[in-house]
Amino acid sequence: MSQHYQHDVLVIGSGAAGLTLALTLPEHLRIAVLSKGNLANGSTYWAQGGVAAVLDDMDTVESHVDDTLNAGAGLCREDAVRFTVEHSREAIQWLIDQGVPFTRDDQTAREDGGFEFHLTREGGHSHRRIIHAADATGAAIFKTLLEQAKLRANIEMLEQRVAVDLITTRKLDLAGERCLGAYVLNRASGEVDTYGARFVILATGGAAKVYLYTSNPDGACGDGIAMAWRAGCRVGNLEFNQFHPTCLYHPQAKSFLVTEALRGEGALLKLPNGQRFMQRFDARAELAPRDIVARAIDHEMKRLGVDCVYLDISHKPADFIKMHFPTVYERCLDFGIDITREPIPVVPAAHYTCGGVVVDQSGHTDVPGLYAIGETSFTGLHGANRMASNSLLECFVYARSAAADIMQKLDEVSAPSNLPTWDASQVTDSDEDVIIAHNWDELRRFMWDYVGIVRTNKRLQRAEHRVRLLLDEIDEFYSNYKVSRDLIELRNLAQVAELMIRSAMQRKESRGLHYTLDYPQQLPEAKDTILQPPTYGD
Repeated sequence: MSQHYQHDVLVIGSGAAGLTLALTLPEHLRIAVLSKGNLANGSTYWAQGGVAAVLDDMDTVESHVDDTLNAGAGLCREDAVRFTVEHSREAIQWLIDQGVPFTRDDQTAREDGGFEFHLTREGGHSHRRIIHAADATGAAIFKTLLEQAKLRANIEMLEQRVAVDLITTRKLDLAGERCLGAYVLNRASGEVDTYGARFVILATGGAAKVYLYTSNPDGACGDGIAMAWRAGCRVGNLEFNQFHPTCLYHPQAKSFLVTEALRGEGALLKLPNGQRFMQRFDARAELAPRDIVARAIDHEMKRLGVDCVYLDISHKPADFIKMHFPTVYERCLDFGIDITREPIPVVPAAHYTCGGVVVDQSGHTDVPGLYAIGETSFTGLHGANRMASNSLLECFVYARSAAADIMQKLDEVSAPSNLPTWDASQVTDSDEDVIIAHNWDELRRFMWDYVGIVRTNKRLQRAEHRVRLLLDEIDEFYSNYKVSRDLIELRNLAQVAELMIRSAMQRKESRGLHYTLDYPQQLPEAKDTILQPPTYGD
């Protein structure tokens, strides 16, 4: 039997952005935080590098802003960049106050007798400004925020809850326009429950699982982007998908990212014969932005017909490597690779969705009452290429900004009532789930082949044709059978793939992460790619 629930705030997603917002809101609000798997299954937990912020006296806001604008290839929105960077120090202080155990620098004693935090440097940054917890920053942040959330009686953490779709006044043919809640699959009961809320927040992460090879966990299916699109929200710049240059290449090493901080601390990229190659592609060599490094690796792999290249930090002292990169060291050792003695085999893999749901500085979407924060959103911060470690910063800054906006509107919004129950009367149990598995595999393979690191018009046209056939097939399946997590994720992933392809086809240039052989030059004027859903403005 399906259930009805009522909360003040419904947060869909339990990562850094969602937990930060929940913890920033006042304790008299009833808040539900949904995770579609176990709480630690999101991308935050696996983030290694750290958080970029202006923390050192030798660094400046202007320098961080300039670095971000340069990495974004002319497409960053400067107001969003400045807003994020200007609020970076207070966001980090909030995390420190929550108890996040950032790594301290035992080389620099402070006047108060304590120690400064250790800052590292990553590609695109002109200063050491990455605060981190060894090489498992995401896990340290997530565990701390989760512990804090569990202490709050007003925050309900719910696992195995898969959001199916948003409930809006438009969908219910009611007056006005507002998001009223969401239909959510309870995987334990198999029923779709109704969640009403005064405010709904999409913090579902990105859509890198649309590609065959990715550094992301299995849940990165673009759920929030697809749901927001269906609810009438614009999306922006979805052609810009960041491929992390260095994921561990090993048949058993599923989705293991080798942090960029290794290159920040002197690791070198080499061909199978031991030769370095990055200096031939960019003067910054291994410290060039990710799009340049990923394309260089892709080029060399295709030129030589090899399966991987190598990342070598073995020239550094073994104790230094083990202290700064314990996670990478132990993980590689599991596969028989001792990084203190030998190079790491690496390949590029889909890593980050730079575009997303169009939001303002408060994380508010086109639909009143609906917010999108973190990787789900398009704030304008990342432009055509996200700079390393700016993404976690964006999560904290915009989550806190969205929470402030919600607090200002509390008195204006009443709780929705009489929301209809999910109608499953016309569907049956599926006996053909093999179709889901087949479509899932086909989608991810043609996205990798046709909408990957290097694109062409012909590849994009092929992808567009294939994705439209898949969407029709998935829609028919969705209309006739009971929903499951696999079906919901496939439906969302196919929708976001179609939006990515459309966005890529509209950009007649090469800029940042979007590189096409048919338009290798960059146009003199940088413009965002904004897609508007058919129902928007009706």
